[in-house]
Amino acid sequence: NQSFFRRMDYREQRAALQRKIQKVSKEDFDSLALEVFRFQSFFNPVYGRFLELLRILPESVQTVRQIPFLPVSVFKQHLVQTGVWEPAVIFTSSTSGGGLPGRHATAYPDDYLFNTRRCFSTFYESPQHWTFLALLPSYLEREGSSLIAMAQHFIKISNKKESGFFLNNMTELAAILKKLEKDSRPTILLGVSFALLDFAEAFPMILKNTIIMETGGMKGRRAEMTRPELHQILKKAFKQKKIHSEYGMTELFSQAYSQGDGIFNCPPTLKIFTREVADPLILRPSGKSGAVNIIDLANLDTCAFIAADDLGKVYENGSFEIIGRADNSEMRGCNLMVE
Repeated sequence: NQSFFRRMDYREQRAALQRKIQKVSKEDFDSLALEVFRFQSFFNPVYGRFLELLRILPESVQTVRQIPFLPVSVFKQHLVQTGVWEPAVIFTSSTSGGGLPGRHATAYPDDYLFNTRRCFSTFYESPQHWTFLALLPSYLEREGSSLIAMAQHFIKISNKKESGFFLNNMTELAAILKKLEKDSRPTILLGVSFALLDFAEAFPMILKNTIIMETGGMKGRRAEMTRPELHQILKKAFKQKKIHSEYGMTELFSQAYSQGDGIFNCPPTLKIFTREVADPLILRPSGKSGAVNIIDLANLDTCAFIAADDLGKVYENGSFEIIGRADNSEMRGCNLMVE
C-alpha cells in the first residue's frame, strides 16, 4: 500500500532529522538545512504549493542561499504543517496592530521547550542557575503565547521561590529585586519593553547581580522608540552597563539573544540572512541591511524557512541586528499565497 509506505517514510525521516537537529552544529547546519528543505517541500502542502507558485523545483535547490523563504504572513492565512498530525498546542501572535494573529501549531510541545532551553543555555547556562522574573503583562493578558510557555518553563526549571510572573504587581517585583540584590543572587528580569519602561520610571534602583533582558514591543501602550533609546533609559534607571535582548516570534521555535548593544547571536538551530526588500527572492551579502530571512531548524513540523517582516543587518560571524520593520507596501512579490 503506497500511502502506508509514504506514512512510514515520513515518520522515519522525521525521527532521523529530529535526532540530527538536537545535535546540530555550525559546521553541519547548511547540509542539514537542505535535508529539512527536501523533507518539507515533499510533506508540507502549504510550502509545496508556495514552491509551485514560484515555479521552483525542489531538486534544483542545491545550496542554502537558493532555498525559498515562506512569508511569515502565510501563518495568518494557513495552518502550516509538515506531515499529518493533530496539534497539541497552537501558539498565536498578538494582534495589537490589528488583523489576524499568526498561528504556529505543534504536536510536540516538549520539543519546543527543549529547544528554548537549549537556545538559552547556549549563552546563559541553564535556567536553573538563575532566579527568573518575567514582566510580561501584555502576554499574560491573552492565551496562546509561546513566550509565556518558554518563561513558564524557565521559571519551573529555576526552582527558586522568588521566580515567577508579574502583571501589575510592580511593588512586589521591586521588593523581590532588592532582596535578591542584597543576597547577591544571579537574576534575570525578562520584560516586554513598555513594562520595563514603566518599572524603570516607578522603581529606579542599582542592580549589580541582575540581567535586564528586553524582548521588544510597545504593544500600543507607549510611543515606539529605537532599541538604543530604550536601552539608554534602562541603563540609566538600573545603573547597567549593558541591556540584554531576546529575539523571537510566534512563528519561530528558536530564539536569538543579545548580551548588549543590540547585536544578536544565533543558537545552533538558527541562521539569519537578509534579502532585497523590493525583490524577496534575492539575498543580500553579509554586512548589507535588508529584510530578514530566517532558517529555524526547530520548525521541523511546520516550515523552517521564514521571510520575516523585520529589517536587519547580518555580519560575517553570523551575528545580526534588527533595525526596524519593513513597510508592507514595499514587500512586493513576497506574499503569493496570501491573496
